[in-house]
Amino acid sequence: MSDRVEFTADGLTLVGDLRVPQGEGPHPALVFTGPFTGVKEQVTGLYAARLAEAGYVTLAFDHRNFGESGGTPRRHEDPQGKLADLRAAVSYLRGLPSVDPGRIGAVGICLGGGYALRFAAFDPRVKAFVGIAGAYNNPYAMRSGMSDEGYQQALTGLTDVLEGQDRGEAVDYLPAVAAEGEAAMGGDEPYAYYGTERSASPGWANEVTRASIRELITMDNMMGADFLSPKPGLVVHGVVDRFCSPEGAEEAYKRMDEPKRIVWLDARLHIDLYDTEPHVSRAVEETARFLGEHL
Repeated sequence: MSDRVEFTADGLTLVGDLRVPQGEGPHPALVFTGPFTGVKEQVTGLYAARLAEAGYVTLAFDHRNFGESGGTPRRHEDPQGKLADLRAAVSYLRGLPSVDPGRIGAVGICLGGGYALRFAAFDPRVKAFVGIAGAYNNPYAMRSGMSDEGYQQALTGLTDVLEGQDRGEAVDYLPAVAAEGEAAMGGDEPYAYYGTERSASPGWANEVTRASIRELITMDNMMGADFLSPKPGLVVHGVVDRFCSPEGAEEAYKRMDEPKRIVWLDARLHIDLYDTEPHVSRAVEETARFLGEHL
């Protein structure tokens, strides 16, 4: 069971699901951040429920601009805003009598892996980091994957979109996923999760601002690996992942100092770690084991 809760970040109301384990507290607590366009009833909610069963107070919430939370433009990726949301979420958790304020960790899945890493690195209140199927974005890797010319072309096109919006044009949206044609997350695999009943949630809509793509290719969340120490970090990743590369997970792990652990799961699709067994159970077990030692 979860309780619907509200807290504020930068004057915006954020909505989350709080789960408190049975037994006498205070308990260690975990804050969650998840996939691009995701909402709290999807991936983060699943992991939050499972880790609450393992004895943690968990908070899965909708970031600003998404789901039930406030903020505009709607469904726009705001990297600095997401980091501020996580800060406010930890402030909220630390004020709860059920939470041990000295034992709070950050767990990120998919795009949230990078956000959780960067957030944990620079917030002294966060004592441990876990990234599951993480996307550890950095502009160097993005430029390398696109070519120098392709990267500049992408920046130019996306900046043109923002210039138009600055001058009063309507916010430009594109589908988050699509069976055919243009989408922010192209291909069969994202559609298999978001485009079907598999991820059905009243808080999710199949659109995202076009300008969100600019945020994805310019943010540097990988840098958090260089600053996480002396906090412990766990990386859990599938051996095959076409959307959040195993090479990126390996780089994040290598750039962290001890104590750290990397766990490779025999998953063949990125979305296997969203909701598919035995992969989710394995990820939860490894997370609970690591946090049991370090949080």
